[in-house]
Formats: sequence, structure tokens, C-alpha cells
Amino acid sequence: MPKEVIKTDNAPSPIGPYNQAIIANGFVFASGQVALNPETGELVLSSIQAETHQVMKNVQAVLAEAKVSLEHVVKTTIFLSDMALFAQVNEVYGSYFSSQFPARETVAVKGLPRGVNVEISVTAVVVL
Repeated sequence: MPKEVIKTDNAPSPIGPYNQAIIANGFVFASGQVALNPETGELVLSSIQAETHQVMKNVQAVLAEAKVSLEHVVKTTIFLSDMALFAQVNEVYGSYFSSQFPARETVAVKGLPRGVNVEISVTAVVVL
């Protein structure tokens, strides 16, 4: 199966043996994004809202490089360090979608990379 690697400087570079996203079989499979500012290399952790906004900006940057947008997202996964953050993350996350919300699951995990509170991965359909 042929696949295309997606790489952009407008989102954080992978910190391990993976790519920001892969296009395969009509879908964009984007790796989880955390609140790392790609311009400064610093984590944005001033508030859970600011952290979530940075995560969503990083998701958007990866999707843009794949020539799609949040409108093309069909599935998301949100990983949280604590379910007590759900309402605040959900409010920010929801502000990035206008209609036809994607399918989603939200899970609490024991830990996330670099001690962040939220990580989001997405799957989008390719625009032909």
C-alpha cells in the first residue's frame, strides 16, 4: 500500500520514530499533538484552555500540510491526564468545529509525553 509522509515545520517535530501524519488509502492519519509551540520549542501550559488551543493549532498545521482541514476530520481521540479537565478541554475543542462533529473518544491516561495534560490525534478524509 503506497503511503505519503506529511511533515511541516508549523507543528512540533516528532520526538520518536513516527511521522506527524501519513496519507494512505484516502485518509490522513495524524499523530497525537501536544501543546508544544513549534516556533519556540516551549510547551504552552499556562492554562488548560491555552494548552488545548495550542494542541488544536498544531493539529490544524499538520492537516494543512496534508491539504485538508478540520472540516475533513472524521475521527478524533483526546487523551487527558485527568478527566476533571474534560469540560474545559471539550469547550475549547468544540470551538474549532462548526458542524458535523467528528466521531470521538476521550480517555484519561496515567501519563502523557513531556508531562502535558492533553494530547489529540485525528483521522481525516483526503480531499480529491
